[in-house]
Amino acid sequence: MTDLREAFLELIRRTSCDLPEDVEAALQRAAAAEQGRARSTLEWMLRNAAEARRNSTPICQDTGSLLFFIRHGPERRPADIAAATRAAVAEATRRYWLRPNAVDPLSGRNSGDNLGRGSPYLHFEQVEQPGLLEVALMLKGGGSENCGAQYALPDASLQAGRDLSGIKRCLVDAVVKAQGFGCAPGTLGVGIGGDRMTSFEESKLQLLRRLDDSNPDDELAALEREMYEKLNGLEIGPMGFGGRTTLLGVKIGTRHRLPACFFVSVTYMCWAYRRRRLVVRDDDYSID
Repeated sequence: MTDLREAFLELIRRTSCDLPEDVEAALQRAAAAEQGRARSTLEWMLRNAAEARRNSTPICQDTGSLLFFIRHGPERRPADIAAATRAAVAEATRRYWLRPNAVDPLSGRNSGDNLGRGSPYLHFEQVEQPGLLEVALMLKGGGSENCGAQYALPDASLQAGRDLSGIKRCLVDAVVKAQGFGCAPGTLGVGIGGDRMTSFEESKLQLLRRLDDSNPDDELAALEREMYEKLNGLEIGPMGFGGRTTLLGVKIGTRHRLPACFFVSVTYMCWAYRRRRLVVRDDDYSID
């Protein structure tokens, strides 16, 4: 049987130290299209990613919040999965693949091992697929997390109504406010609808998608393409230095909402777009 602790430990190392190939490819295309300071900034990001991979060191000093999204078959016990995850998180912190980031909000005390109330975040979903254990991990840095935003429509300050035009105004506002602070080029995860919690949840789940995929909903796919072009047209550029590449992607999902509520939630991911997926089998596992 697969040692879950070791599998989760390798998942954390890969996520922290090895930028996904689709993200690296997007940065390479962006660097080729830029010039001047924007190009050199992207080239330094790519050098940083290569060194991190070569030396198994974190891509960014802020290894972020640990967000685990876990799908498992009926025979798997969430308590066993949680115990293995927590043990792996503590060991990864000891090995410096993670920075100690779990701070008590009242005392200001750091737990020292990334374990604490709500840390790491574990989201379980049981499915009727015997033997399945699939774990998606996202490391979400604090600088980009501070650039997230949630809008309740209508919003008079943006002249944004409860319609497609209003949604677009929200996304433009979020990116303009993030410029220079979210470590651009970023990627937007957008949740439309739901309540305050599930709308933000949807925005984060959208960031588990590959940059080069296509939304299965034709209307959302068209909106993603339109906003990607429009937001890059702002020419905020890498790290706010100006240029063609403000975003690497826009990923949008929806949830049914209450008649009284219309939320648009935006999660901003920095250029160090760290996410990996682990699939565990009885005697083996794979990470992509």
